[in-house]
Amino acid sequence: MAEVGSTVPRRELGRLLRQTREQAGIGLEAAASDLEWSRAKMYRIESGQTPIRALDVEQMCRLYGASPETSEVLISLAKESKSKGWYHAYGEVIPRWFQLYVGLESAASHIRTYEHGLVPGLLQTPDYTAAVARSRPGITDEEVAKLVELRLERQRVLARQRPAAPILDAILDEGILHRSVTGMAEQIDRLIAASEQPNVSIRISPLGSELTRAAVAGSFVILDFPTQGARSAEPTTVYCEGLTGALYLDRLEEVRAYAELWNHISAEALSVEASQTLMRRIKERQHD
Repeated sequence: MAEVGSTVPRRELGRLLRQTREQAGIGLEAAASDLEWSRAKMYRIESGQTPIRALDVEQMCRLYGASPETSEVLISLAKESKSKGWYHAYGEVIPRWFQLYVGLESAASHIRTYEHGLVPGLLQTPDYTAAVARSRPGITDEEVAKLVELRLERQRVLARQRPAAPILDAILDEGILHRSVTGMAEQIDRLIAASEQPNVSIRISPLGSELTRAAVAGSFVILDFPTQGARSAEPTTVYCEGLTGALYLDRLEEVRAYAELWNHISAEALSVEASQTLMRRIKERQHD
C-alpha cells in the first residue's frame, strides 16, 4: 500500500459504478457480457481492487445511461485512481457539489472524529449548519437551505437499520461550546441527546488539557469499515478537511500516526457523563 498511495478514489469509483449499474437495473453478469469482460473483472472493479481506464468508465456510463453529471464524477475518479497520493481540491478535478466523503462515511462501521473548531456535521442542528454555511463568502440563501437539507439527509446514517448504523465516537474541544453561534443552546441540547444513543459517544476535551500534537494535526476523522471474514472490506481511512480541499490517507504508517494521536486525545478527554454535565453547565451560563 505504501507504494501505490491512497486507494480512496478507486474504492469510491467502484462503489459508485456499482450503484449506477444497480440503479439502471442491470445485473453484474449482464453488464460483464455487454462490456465483453469477465465476471471476475467486473467484481474487482466494483470492489475497488483494481484501477480502470477513463475510456472504460465512459463505456460503462453509456451502458448504464448515467447522467452527464454522474459521468463527469466517475470519469474524473478514474483519472485520479492511479495517482500515488491524493488530495481532493474542491471544484477542480472533482466538482464541489459531489461530496466524496459522504460515500465513505455511509460505508463505515466505526467513525472516530476529533474536532477543535466546529461541531461535527453528523451532530449539527439546522441552525448551526446554516450559521457555518453563511461563513462562506458570497453564498446565497438558496445555497444555505440546500446545504442544510443535505446535512439532515446525511445524518440519517446514525439511525439506519440496514446495514447497521455506524458507531460514532466524537471528541470535541470545549472551546467549540463557548462560541457565539446562532442556536447554540439548541445545539448543545442536540449533543446531549445524541450522546444518549447506544451507537454514539460524545466527549469533551476540556480547556485545561495539555498541549498535544492535535494542535498541529487539527481536526480529523478516522473511518473503519465492516469486516468480511477476518479482514476489513476496505482499509481504515483518515480524512482531514481544509479550506480549499480534503486529504484522504489510508497508508498504514499514516493511519497509525492518527490512531496513536486519537488514543492520546481520548485518554485526556472527559467521560461521557462528565461531558454531559459540562455541556449543561456551559449552556446554562452562556447560552440560555
